[in-house]
Amino acid sequence: MRTALLFLACALLAACAGTPMNPPRNKPAVAQPQQRVSGALDSDVSVALSFSGGGLRAAAFAHGVLEGLREQPSVRGRSLLDEVSFITSVSGGSLTAGYFGLHGAEGMREFRDKVLMRDGEAGLRFSLLNPTNLMRLFAGGLNDRSNFSDWLEKDVFKGATFADMYRHQRPVVWINASNTQYRLAFPFHERAFDAICSDLASFPVSEAVAASMAVPLFFAPVVLEKFPEACRTPLQGAPVNRGAQRDDQYRLRLALQRALKEFRDPQAGRYLKLVDGGVTDNLGLVSILQSRVLMNTPYGPITERDAVTMRRLLFIVVDAGQGPSGDWSRQVTGPSGVDIATAAVDTAIESTMRMSYAYFVPMVRAWERDIVTYRCSLPAERKAAMLTLNPDWRCEDIRFEVTQISFADLPDAEEAALNAIPTRLKLPAEQIDRLIAAGRQAAAADAVVNRFSAAMRRGE
Repeated sequence: MRTALLFLACALLAACAGTPMNPPRNKPAVAQPQQRVSGALDSDVSVALSFSGGGLRAAAFAHGVLEGLREQPSVRGRSLLDEVSFITSVSGGSLTAGYFGLHGAEGMREFRDKVLMRDGEAGLRFSLLNPTNLMRLFAGGLNDRSNFSDWLEKDVFKGATFADMYRHQRPVVWINASNTQYRLAFPFHERAFDAICSDLASFPVSEAVAASMAVPLFFAPVVLEKFPEACRTPLQGAPVNRGAQRDDQYRLRLALQRALKEFRDPQAGRYLKLVDGGVTDNLGLVSILQSRVLMNTPYGPITERDAVTMRRLLFIVVDAGQGPSGDWSRQVTGPSGVDIATAAVDTAIESTMRMSYAYFVPMVRAWERDIVTYRCSLPAERKAAMLTLNPDWRCEDIRFEVTQISFADLPDAEEAALNAIPTRLKLPAEQIDRLIAAGRQAAAADAVVNRFSAAMRRGE
């Protein structure tokens, strides 16, 4: 009875609390938004990456994959790490993606010591026996900007904004969170902020990573404000005709259209509540599909210019997800309510990951075909201009390759040991180094990566 009364009191106190835990930090759109420096890619070869969630386990494994790519040759004395032009990330993988976006390949040499070896849990709240923590739980989450985002901003990203990323032409980084109201991925990129009439350049990278890592209940949602009165760009995407024949993307188009419409409607509320990107897709691939549907072009989300000049793309999906857990099959009793609730969430995330990758591969094949058709239908004068710039250019000469790198690529004993590493924001040095070494080893052993590297060296 005492426990029930305590929960009720905390719920009432939280309901009466009027102060938001994470007030919005984004600003209205500006008259002349700051954009990423424009210019052609310095190579017709491109490497894209997706980094999964999984706390420091995922961040360290992704870092190891990057170091493995540093050791893989490309064209003209470059490495495959030099060819990285795009990263999409979720949760713990967003630590690595955000840092790479700000500091580049050379800056990643310091990532282990400056980020992975830090204690990201030092100021976090864990106890549910503390009545104040229960109040916070009922109000939205045990932890908020005062202890979590603050660590990301002061210790990891040091106040950097997306304008600091714009100073680098590549890689383009999409940090993914989940829009809890519309059940859609919310990627932190210019088009998403245009939709809510906000300025991404001034937005802190730490806040985007916090949203991407905001595990529900443990972290309070990150809040963005919509500014429909500041809109300067029209909405993207053609209206969905409800009477038209429905294809396999109909429901997604409908959900996206509904969300975009309400983003610009002052009567539909002013705030978005964002949580862990893994809730939508723990590989960060769904946001690419959403962009393909919204842009409705043969080449999107890449630019038309890059679609015309690109020759080879390698897309590496880096998965640091955990394998099966628990030993419930050994006895008739159990698991506990807490264990089954946790396992249910993990099951939903893991099954969604499998499905998103299974759908992503054929989507990439269709994307490649669409670009070939587009390039080969260009006007004759445009083709002549391309041949002037590059005598070897051919409209059909483009190839996309996809591979997935995970713990499963390693020997069974090593996979089991890596799967046993918890999803935490503080890990001992030996586990960090083991994860980095595993990522480097998996990248070095991947057949698609090796084939792509060899083809680049041969000029194919």
